[in-house]
Amino acid sequence: MARKLKPTPTLKGKDAIRFNKRMREVDDGKHTISKEEYERMLANFNSVKIIEN
Repeated sequence: MARKLKPTPTLKGKDAIRFNKRMREVDDGKHTISKEEYERMLANFNSVKIIEN
């Protein structure tokens, strides 16, 4: 039997500031992954997707 999920907590203080800063950096393109890393992650996703069906 599955457990009931708790609501996601709201970030406050330093955690919220750090999260917002990181999200802005991602939006600005400062954090990217290589094509090889993307292809590896996509292959893993597709293998899980096949198992799921």
